[in-house]
Amino acid sequence: MKETGVVSLIGAGPGDPDLITKKGIKRLKTCDAVVYDSLASDLLLEQVPSHCRKIYAGKRAGVHSMKQEEINQLLIQLAMEGLLVVRLKGGDPFVFGRGGEEVQALKNAGIPYEVVSGVTSAVAALASAGIPITHRAVSRSFHVMTGHTLAKDGVLPPDFETFARLSGTLVFLMGLGTLPLIVKGLIEQGKLKETPAAVISNGTLPDQKIVRGMLSNIQKETLKAGIVSPAIIVVGAVAALDFSSTHMDPLTGCQIGITGTGHFVRTLREQLEECGAAVKCLFTLSFQSYRSLAAMKTAYGNLSKYSWIVLTSANGVREFFHGLLECGYDFRSLGGVKFAVIGTGTEKQLYHYGFRADYVPDHYQVKDLAKGLCDRITKKDYLLIPRSSGGSIELNETLDQKGIPYDDIILYDVNPEAKVSGENRKDLSKLDYVTFASASGVEAFFSQGEDSRMKLSNVKVVCIGAITANALKRHGREADIIASESSISGMVDAICLDFNRERN
Repeated sequence: MKETGVVSLIGAGPGDPDLITKKGIKRLKTCDAVVYDSLASDLLLEQVPSHCRKIYAGKRAGVHSMKQEEINQLLIQLAMEGLLVVRLKGGDPFVFGRGGEEVQALKNAGIPYEVVSGVTSAVAALASAGIPITHRAVSRSFHVMTGHTLAKDGVLPPDFETFARLSGTLVFLMGLGTLPLIVKGLIEQGKLKETPAAVISNGTLPDQKIVRGMLSNIQKETLKAGIVSPAIIVVGAVAALDFSSTHMDPLTGCQIGITGTGHFVRTLREQLEECGAAVKCLFTLSFQSYRSLAAMKTAYGNLSKYSWIVLTSANGVREFFHGLLECGYDFRSLGGVKFAVIGTGTEKQLYHYGFRADYVPDHYQVKDLAKGLCDRITKKDYLLIPRSSGGSIELNETLDQKGIPYDDIILYDVNPEAKVSGENRKDLSKLDYVTFASASGVEAFFSQGEDSRMKLSNVKVVCIGAITANALKRHGREADIIASESSISGMVDAICLDFNRERN
């Protein structure tokens, strides 16, 4: 009989994925199934193992994908299968997250469970907006109420009178839809019309919006600003304070959409987020390796016949060395070989494996690589060119003209069929930049229809190098920024330079 699994109810925090606890991340990295809400950052789902089952439960106001009873039963069912289950909830499970109902269901079914607290937006969103929830001599207490179920048939609940008369800071979660009723009720219960108030939308996230005012005009100001859910309403003297952070990273407030292979996207995201950017992965290109096929195995067995190995991408470098070791060889097999690479990113990846490039063209284009190589080799040389199926034929044509022998072998392929999801397509209008790291990524984007170019009309496009920029140009769109160094760090530096020039 299969042993019963365990359910971990985890608070994902107020929105910023960095505000989840270490224990929460630890559980995500080892779970077999995750049942998540729309208020939890999608980035957190990247922490789960590859075998993990991801189940969307919804739970955004007005868009409940699953009823609470269905979620309860799902958690029980998954645990009965012997799985380690994470129930990922926005904020804290016990702060209007209905975590108590899920715990009761698990207890009744005899399912082991644990609760991992999360940072509640009732505190964090205010802090992010520069509003301290308490402040000496201003507010000595705070009180939180849900605004989502506050009004029934347009009537405030009986205990609202008591709540409205409390001193200190009043916080209403999920109350944007009942803002007029809240304001009316507070004033009727004695709050002055001049009482400071604020509304915070998407707290702690890059598109956070803050509206400040008084009870008398907060509704008007909120409508004028176009505030949307999820939003928090703050009422009390602290709402007039502004303790917003004065420190800004180079890309604070910058929103960037990125594309590329999984490895590339992860590394680029890490570097951009370290600079303070909000990063959205538009799509990843699937990576297909051919290093274990007959052609490459034969090449590894005949390395002594090659005088030069030409590598045109960081992906190619990684695949080449992984295949070398997998086929039973090691770096001693490369003792007499010279390396030619294109781009500093490829050069750095080669150095990572302990080899210096013998030739890197000044300009990172295949035609420059071909010309420079031909100035350095003779017909006595034999070249190995392991690369992607989408590699440029300019190198081959130049070598053929010079009569230089070579083996051009498909080492890997990048799937050009990746699609930008409908949700991500809408997000393009919010972005400051979109990045492309390869011609394959460009082709994948433009394969989505005739309006693809229009989607990039109001966003700056960043290309890793000239080859990628040329692919973009063939689709009628010039690159706004081309990294001076064809590498991830080169792209990050270029975006930082441009963004801060615009900001200043």
